[in-house]
Amino acid sequence: MKEFRFIWIAGLLVTLAVIAIPVILFASSGGEASADPWDYVKPTPSHVDHSALMAGPYATGAEVTAACLECHESAASEVMGTTHWTWESEPMMLPGRDEPVTVGKKNQINNFCIGIQGNWTGCTKCHTGYGWEDASFDFAEETNVDCLVCHADTSLYGKGTAGNPADGVDLAAAAGSVGRPTRRNCGSCHFDGGGGNAVKHGDLDESLYYPDETVDVHMGRLGFECVDCHAGEDHQIAGHMISVSPQVKDELACTNCHAPDVHADARINAHVDSVACQTCHIPEGALRHATKMDWDWSTAGQDLPEDPHTYLKIKGNFVYEHDFRPAYAWWNGDADRYLLGDIIDPTAVTQLTRPLGDIDDATAKIWPFKVHTARQPFDAVNNYLLVPVTAGEDGFWTNFDWDQAFRLNEANTGLAYSGEYGFAPTSMYWSLTHMVQPKEQALQCYDCHGENGRMDWAALGYFGDPMTWGGRELGINN
Repeated sequence: MKEFRFIWIAGLLVTLAVIAIPVILFASSGGEASADPWDYVKPTPSHVDHSALMAGPYATGAEVTAACLECHESAASEVMGTTHWTWESEPMMLPGRDEPVTVGKKNQINNFCIGIQGNWTGCTKCHTGYGWEDASFDFAEETNVDCLVCHADTSLYGKGTAGNPADGVDLAAAAGSVGRPTRRNCGSCHFDGGGGNAVKHGDLDESLYYPDETVDVHMGRLGFECVDCHAGEDHQIAGHMISVSPQVKDELACTNCHAPDVHADARINAHVDSVACQTCHIPEGALRHATKMDWDWSTAGQDLPEDPHTYLKIKGNFVYEHDFRPAYAWWNGDADRYLLGDIIDPTAVTQLTRPLGDIDDATAKIWPFKVHTARQPFDAVNNYLLVPVTAGEDGFWTNFDWDQAFRLNEANTGLAYSGEYGFAPTSMYWSLTHMVQPKEQALQCYDCHGENGRMDWAALGYFGDPMTWGGRELGINN
């Protein structure tokens, strides 16, 4: 147990006097810390006008990539070494496993649109490549890499079926517009994951295209672009999401720019050992656009009144919330993950992602999360979660036939379908690290402590509010 997890004075409520904590990769060069956040960000490269260099004409996206590679010879191979391309992690050991496994959008499932297997043409609209239509996609072909999705002006370029350029795109105009990625480049996929704006993430949505500081202090007040923080070398983008990258392998942290003892009050600095900066500085999620909190697939296929925020025949019932209060859990940066084919107890909630760490883990901190719950299909004989074919002429979204949707996907998923299905409860944790608020809006002591505090102290491993108990065992906290 780490020492001084909390230093409390009973009954004393102090106002947090803090500086908002950004998540930026670049560390201070030493000496006295600079007050200018831009001093921690790599200089923006000078823009090169490509309109004359990429005049075209181009018949396909692959032809654009071939032209890019004439000057940027290693760019495609670099992209192909990232999870943006593979949609699959390196082999890793997860709790309770006997051998290394890989995890990613390519081979795992979620409790939103469930899985890409058999649904490639729709899901891979956000892949950084062209033409991922089925399991035979060539991940080794450099001209399959889509340079435009990250670098072109989004008013001139968009992706369509299987990640190919959308119909009507002027590829020469798009190629001539390329530059440093903007929030609109990143957001075109990350803000709209799960089928629409704000669906998946509780802290990423289209309000971040042009936010003011009350949405996100770094993007609003300071004008940061995504790549100012999520920067990296050789197209390796810093940052990770526990649903697809269960083990952290980067050093993206608030303390790359802010000292742990940045607060004027030592009692607040004492929290930094056990409380993530995000916990105090992201008091709520989904500040402008409601995010999906629950999805019930069991009601899909019925002829009920439709509303995109409550019910769609192709998807079932939804619950959306905005300004939601996060759930809090210990997290050391790693996670456990449900793998395709794992046996479930359909009467209990199956956690598809679970942050690892607890009160006795010296590397863990209390983090804020969005927890998305769902009822999704499972095989009632084999007791594992199923992936239906949803898109296409024979998919569920066309015929509303669950049985057929599961049979069609046996070969793609490698899971035998018994012919009997049901719907089981699941949950997924999504860490919150954007929508950082100005320091004046950070949580106060009374937001967490006292009669109406937001923390579930028992679930976090305490015998009660540490302000009252003074620690885990009558003031002993080590």
